[in-house]
Parts: sequence; C-alpha cells; structure tokens
Amino acid sequence: MLPSCLAVMARYPEVGTVKTRLAGAIGAERACALYRAFLRDLDARFAPQPGRELVWLFHPPERDFAAIVSAGSRCVAQTGRDLGERMHAGFVRLLGEGFAKVLMIGADVPHIRDEWLDDAERALDHADVVLGPTADGGYYLIAMREPHDVFSGIAMSTSEVLAQTQAKAAAAGLRVHLLPPSFDIDEEADVVQLRELLAHSAWAARLRATAAELRNWL
Repeated sequence: MLPSCLAVMARYPEVGTVKTRLAGAIGAERACALYRAFLRDLDARFAPQPGRELVWLFHPPERDFAAIVSAGSRCVAQTGRDLGERMHAGFVRLLGEGFAKVLMIGADVPHIRDEWLDDAERALDHADVVLGPTADGGYYLIAMREPHDVFSGIAMSTSEVLAQTQAKAAAAGLRVHLLPPSFDIDEEADVVQLRELLAHSAWAARLRATAAELRNWL
C-alpha cells in the first residue's frame, strides 16, 4: 500500500478566476498574485515531505498546471460538474490508486499546521472522516481512508458546509473527528488575520512567498 497523500485542490492562477470574493475587496490582480504565492509556499512546504506524497488536483483541466509547480510534481486534473463532485472524484481516484489515507485541503490554507496534518492522519486510524472546521462554517481539511460520499447534496462554499457534511456522515453511520479550528483565505478579514500570523510567529520563514507578496502591498 502507498503512503498517505496530501491532495491540494487548486485552480490555475488566472486573473479573475481565483479568490473572486477576495478580489471584490482588493482587486483581481492582487488576489491572483496572492493566490500564486500560496501555491509557491504550499509547494515549498510539502513537495519534499517523506511518507506523504503531494498531489495537485487542478482545475481547469486544459491549463498547464505542472508549469507553475516544482518539476516532477504530480498534477491531476479535477473531474466532475461541481466542487463536491470534483472532491469526491479526487478521493475515489487517489484511494483507488492504493494510498492508505488521503488528506485534502484547498490552496487557500498555506498556513495549515504540520501537526494538524499529522493529527488528521492518526485520527483516521479510528475515524472514518476527519474535518478541520473554519469559523465561516466550512472546513479547511477533509481526510478519509475510504471514498465515502459526504459531498453530494451539500451546499458547497456556504456557511452550511461543515454542518451538512457532519449530518451526512452521521446519517451514513460514519465516525467523524474534528481538528482544531482555523481559517482559510476568502475575505479581506482573513488576509488581516494572515498578516497577524506572519508578523508574530515563525510563519514568515515558512511562507516566504506569501509574506513577500503582502509586503508588496505596503
């Protein structure tokens, strides 16, 4: 069996197509530049991880995503009509390839803590689904060792995602483990929170591209 997998759901960084809610506050060019920085930092942090393979699940499929990440990175086009279908398809594919556990995050959490990834992986020894809650009612991570469909019928990208996902898992008799809460970068207030994290901790050294991009805004 293969080691665990960190699957990052990512869009090709094109102005006007990424971080659209954030773009409404800071502008599409700036939002895209910040998103590119997120990708660079995630790549730098997780591409060399031993025992956990990084796989980029990218969209749209016609773009050359491999050209913007480290040479030799595994890049797989997303399939499905909507976000929920594409996430489920990612689990089906990667677990079907033989990965023991799949941890899935979005590209807008470059600050995810290493220990939370480790906690998620360990929790899957006894839980069926692991979720990392966000304050806006979503989640920054979902992890499984079997491709349970906890996605269909969920109002993705709304404040009900976490609650609906938990309810769907419970209805299927699945055991759910929750990680500590965190935040993803969707709104201008999230950028403020990210700035505070970078200013008051060692995170600036881990997120060099993001820190540099935010300095450019001053």
